[in-house]
Amino acid sequence: MHDDTVKELRAATPGTRYARHLNAAGAALASETVLGTVIEHLRLEARIGGYEAAEAARERSEQVYALAARLIGAEPEDIALTESATVAWHRALDAMPLRPGDRILAAASSYVSSALHLFELRRSRGIEVEVLPCAADGTVDLSALADALRRPAALVTVAHVPTSSALIEPVAEIAALTTAAGVPLLLDATQSLGHLPLDVAATGIDLVVGTGRKFLRGPRGTGLLYVSPRMRERLHPPHPDVRGALWQSGDRVELAPGARRFETWENAHALRLGLGAALQETLALGVDTIGRYASGLADRLRAALGEMPGVRLTDPPAGGGAIVTFVRDDEKPAETVRRLRAAGVHLVAVPAQHGRWDLERRGLDAVVRASVHVYNDESDVDALVTALGRPAPRMVRPSSRTDVIVIGAGVHGSSTAWHLARRGARVIQLDRFPDGHTEGSSHGHIRMIRRAYPNPVWDDLVDRAYLAWAELSAAAGVRLLTTTGGLYARPVGEATPGLRGPGCVPVDAVRAAEIFPGLRLGDEFGAIYDPAAGVLDAAAAMRSLRELSLAHGVDRRTGCRVEGWNADGEGVTVRTADGLLRADRLVIAAGPWTGALVPELAGLLRVVRIVNIHIGATDPAAVSAPALGPFSVEVPGAGLLYGLPAVDGSALKIGLDHGPADDPDRPQTPVTAAEAATLLGLARRFLPAANGDVVDSVACRYTMAPRNRFAVGALAGTPQVLVAAACSGHGFKFGPAIGAGLADLALGKQRPDLDFLSPEELGTLG
Repeated sequence: MHDDTVKELRAATPGTRYARHLNAAGAALASETVLGTVIEHLRLEARIGGYEAAEAARERSEQVYALAARLIGAEPEDIALTESATVAWHRALDAMPLRPGDRILAAASSYVSSALHLFELRRSRGIEVEVLPCAADGTVDLSALADALRRPAALVTVAHVPTSSALIEPVAEIAALTTAAGVPLLLDATQSLGHLPLDVAATGIDLVVGTGRKFLRGPRGTGLLYVSPRMRERLHPPHPDVRGALWQSGDRVELAPGARRFETWENAHALRLGLGAALQETLALGVDTIGRYASGLADRLRAALGEMPGVRLTDPPAGGGAIVTFVRDDEKPAETVRRLRAAGVHLVAVPAQHGRWDLERRGLDAVVRASVHVYNDESDVDALVTALGRPAPRMVRPSSRTDVIVIGAGVHGSSTAWHLARRGARVIQLDRFPDGHTEGSSHGHIRMIRRAYPNPVWDDLVDRAYLAWAELSAAAGVRLLTTTGGLYARPVGEATPGLRGPGCVPVDAVRAAEIFPGLRLGDEFGAIYDPAAGVLDAAAAMRSLRELSLAHGVDRRTGCRVEGWNADGEGVTVRTADGLLRADRLVIAAGPWTGALVPELAGLLRVVRIVNIHIGATDPAAVSAPALGPFSVEVPGAGLLYGLPAVDGSALKIGLDHGPADDPDRPQTPVTAAEAATLLGLARRFLPAANGDVVDSVACRYTMAPRNRFAVGALAGTPQVLVAAACSGHGFKFGPAIGAGLADLALGKQRPDLDFLSPEELGTLG
């Protein structure tokens, strides 16, 4: 697959911005198209009603059956859509006329839920369950299967690829044996659909179950069941539903002619439409193409892991495809996964109880499973190898002491931790939430950077911010800042001073329209043009800071709640839910939770709710650079409207920089229809090309201080405790620069340039 195609696929997959996701065999990342399809139908249901929306989408819903059939070489009438592969399995087996003594031959590769169901059928119906022996390469022993089929059997069931390894069963050979014996074959294709080819017509398979959430990249809560025409004649659904049966008269019931007899009428229409979108994307790219690319990446990973001391590959000889399993000899798989997830690398541990017939036979208690897809690239594989190769962080005992504890893993806390660690400090970083949370202020894809500020006192820090972003970008090897220029408008004749800054020039509405045709200002507005303004890739920045911090030895502990702290002589003791930690210095960069940790600042800080929406456009170029860049407009009666152009797959983003008081101890709530409508109305006024619907929305929290100030520096009376707080809605752009400043202060270097942000001076300067 061409590199440009991979880049396009990554850009169309929002999740790649936030972490290295190597867990496609668990639940793959959905594309923007799949996500949009699901959300669009939910909105349609909200507008016109569920029944009416289903009727409007009837043709697209029908197409899902055709797409699923095409994927496996079947006919649309052979397909039933279900909530999961396990539900599909239950529907098939429960419809079989099983009697006491009937034999079901199961491969050792069978999934735990399949085995559990077989055990229940043995208890309730008296069937016999026989686990087929394995050949030396781990696959079903074909000779043993042939011998077993010499006696009558009701069913053979095999997992194409198990949950516990990269094993690929020889499906065609198995199907040939079962067909010759006249015994139906049930194939669990949960881990193979989407990256391994399957042709049920050519192989003669009778039953297939699969899920949408894995290599098909569909939504969770979707699955499918294939039932061959000959098999349908042998099955009778034990719980017929109005979807799959017609109540003719009296007690006479006629089953639907196709596989839909196994469906129920109620289902998640939005999710099934999302599955249809995922199937379209899979078929357009081609299963063979997907498989070759994923196998190539997985081979790169296997080769790298095979050379790592203390790491053992656990796949059987018949392993291959997109999955790799391994263990680290000095670490339990669950701990390996936890540590890698803290590094922004997402995998999963598979315990023996999820595949005892396989893992227990091979003497494994658990394995780590990595699985790649088309949205992964070599950098993801290399990041996994690098993170795995780091020694596990040495836990600090209560009696021992580290150099610096940083509370908070937003942009300021993460920047501080990185700068400290790269200078040799021992750093523990704590955050009450797991990575990727949306409760604070640093989540989301993009942010604005600008030189235009109302007071020259900020100019030096702005200069440092630009340099710090260049430094971070170079260290990460990732482009984080795209310069586009920016326009910042306000009504003509305003008495209070507006923005100004080095290189910034005032322009009227006519000139503003020439600079950004995508922004419509009336003659009542003037503006400042800042040619150095641009867009920051916030998601990539947060991911880079996390990876760089770990590379320099930061002990990151997410999901660790800080309960308080005390000055301890010249050091600090921090109380967490997991125990006490001691350090020479403490940096508090806790965002909206700063007031709870620094009571002397609580009265000056106000946490507010801020909402953003992303708006579609029929002509995306008209709301992208150079037609549009970062902007703000002081709108009388509405407040300061700000926005960022469409970039890297994200639609145009707008918001207002004020909002109601918010309680950070309550979970964040979705953007309401009223909040979105207010912003959409402003978009229609100032952004004529933003003529689409709201395609995404996000809420965050600003921590506001008097006159939109920051508090950066040591707390009065406790010089060993530093704070970065109250960034008042414009602090992200300063993240790496403030992190460098706090690292300097924590290590004893004077930073007089930051005195104007001293916590003692909070609220005295503009």
